[in-house]
Amino acid sequence: MEGFPLSLAVNGREYEFADRLVSYSAVESGPSSSAVTPESVAVVGLGYVGLPTAVEFHTQHVRVIGVDVSPDRLENIRRGEVDLAESDRRRLRAGLESGGIRVSSDSSLIGSVEAVVICVPTPVGADNTPDLGALREACLGVVEHMRAGQTVILTSTSYVGTTRELLAEPLRRRGFTPGDDVYVAFSAERIDPGNPDHRQQDTPRVLGGITESCAKRAASVISCVTRSVFLVSSPEAAELTKLYENVFRAVTLAVANEFAEVCRGLELDPIEVTLAAGTKPYGFLGGFPGPGVGGHCIPCDPYYLLWQLRERRAQAPLLEQVMRAIRQRPHQVVRRATELLREHGVATPNPRVLVIGVSYKAGVGDLRESPALPILGGLRASGAEVAYHDPLVPRVELEDGTELVDTECPEGQRWDLVVVHTLHPGVDYDWVIDYPLVLDATYLFDRVPHRRLL
Repeated sequence: MEGFPLSLAVNGREYEFADRLVSYSAVESGPSSSAVTPESVAVVGLGYVGLPTAVEFHTQHVRVIGVDVSPDRLENIRRGEVDLAESDRRRLRAGLESGGIRVSSDSSLIGSVEAVVICVPTPVGADNTPDLGALREACLGVVEHMRAGQTVILTSTSYVGTTRELLAEPLRRRGFTPGDDVYVAFSAERIDPGNPDHRQQDTPRVLGGITESCAKRAASVISCVTRSVFLVSSPEAAELTKLYENVFRAVTLAVANEFAEVCRGLELDPIEVTLAAGTKPYGFLGGFPGPGVGGHCIPCDPYYLLWQLRERRAQAPLLEQVMRAIRQRPHQVVRRATELLREHGVATPNPRVLVIGVSYKAGVGDLRESPALPILGGLRASGAEVAYHDPLVPRVELEDGTELVDTECPEGQRWDLVVVHTLHPGVDYDWVIDYPLVLDATYLFDRVPHRRLL
């Protein structure tokens, strides 16, 4: 298949994929009795993953039915009031106007398409255990309405065995045989919101089917949204692959944050040192420090593995320590902020603190697991009078129920401390130079003299 990676270098060794492609029957790009590009797809869950996935299918001339349980979300989609890149927003509008994309809360429509792709959220609860409510409900609805000949692909990150437990076995109980009359597979999403450099079509996808025929059918579906599909031996292998990706990233970021603290103690710039280390063409995969880790993947997904290991009375002590460090990072920001206020003689018992940017990453208005929320809450608990400025986030609700509204014109107001959390592209931050005390939690805001975070 054009664009398929034929080899991979790991720790200096080159691994060829040719044998694997033969073993698992490489994706067939043309029609055949076992792998046919679908003409219609249902995307279940129209959030940060499902909606751009639906748009991408439509772009590839596939008729799309988007299913979501939230009436508010469906109405926002119809109005175009969604967090998408402008190009995707235009494609969504064109699809809705032409009828190529239809959105509904009616799960029975699943039976009218050739393939079903499940993209519902899989968060964790307050105790860091998996919240499987949305996933179980989505899978129940899909199983109830599936018919013979359909393909179903789970893309939501979850524990190892989810696809078999929530899809394949329930379908067997309905009388279907996966691989013969229905086709079941797992292929985790790889969408980077707000980053135009990582298009779906250019990002390889890993896929594992219940059987070889399941894998081939599912690959013909997923190949509509990516040019590269890498087949593994089972859904379980694909599920663990996704968890490993995010575990690796969690470890990298935890190390970067700890190394920033080391650099501060040695009065060195962690960005300079990281960039210098990155000049090595092998053996170094670094990350940049920041105020914490947000989004759906890194702060949540490793807990699915830790939860499953605890159920099996197994341990992953390094991963447990990494996740503790990630949870503590926003509290380190709060401590550093209060230290700076004290060091600079801000005597008021209620200092005025402004947080710049509250979404978890630049260019999106996504608050999921954003470190800004515990930072805002921690600053309030320390006695500070807290406000924030983020043109992409009109309001936030803190853990204690307090609601804060975006300060639209913060320039010129009195702030004892400005904490830089997220810098959105295209937004003017030059006014920050008027403030003498700035805590740069991004490590990248170099327009004013400031104190590195840790």
